[in-house]
Amino acid sequence: MGFEIAEDLGWRVPDHVVAPMAGCSLIGKLHKAFRELELLGLLDGSVKTRMYGAQATGCNPISNTVKTGANKVKPVRNPDTIAKSLAIGDPADGWFASNLIRETGGWSEDVSDGAIVDAMRLLAETEGVWAETAGGVTLAVARKLIDEGKIDRNGSTVLCITGNGLKTQEALLDHLPRPVVIKPTLEDFEAIVDQAVDGPAIPTGTLLAAK
Repeated sequence: MGFEIAEDLGWRVPDHVVAPMAGCSLIGKLHKAFRELELLGLLDGSVKTRMYGAQATGCNPISNTVKTGANKVKPVRNPDTIAKSLAIGDPADGWFASNLIRETGGWSEDVSDGAIVDAMRLLAETEGVWAETAGGVTLAVARKLIDEGKIDRNGSTVLCITGNGLKTQEALLDHLPRPVVIKPTLEDFEAIVDQAVDGPAIPTGTLLAAK
């Protein structure tokens, strides 16, 4: 992924990278890829990328370590978050990830389940990307870091959206309108379209399901 990021940016690396934290190996691999390209002389410039870790508040061992300045990662014994793919309370690479974040001048933050859902919806509605809960964590943390002034709005920032929303559909079930069920006929489809034009409005984003 690190090689692809650099290639897509014209063989440059971004100012900031926000990555989801589970076992915590991803963030280290991204930075390692940047450094390898620099070593080979393939980059336009040097690696000065700041790395940021994104976690859910219900399972935030890395975020807690970075924010408290601790030298040892304190495990989260009972993770409690909708971001199940990130709910690793004692990450194998937690110590290395925490040190990397500090060494690069980055930061780590965590966000609530509500903020995760809001970010998932925002990403889908504005970019057409339906991400799983880990993607919601990454975007929500990026927004928080920007609001806190830890990420420069004018710099180049890459968010690592790592999973498809089909994996975590249950996270949005109570936050989206239910589909309108119609028979699989042209007449029924035209009737629902006419209703949207002449009658009560159908909510934006409503799906049609044939029965």
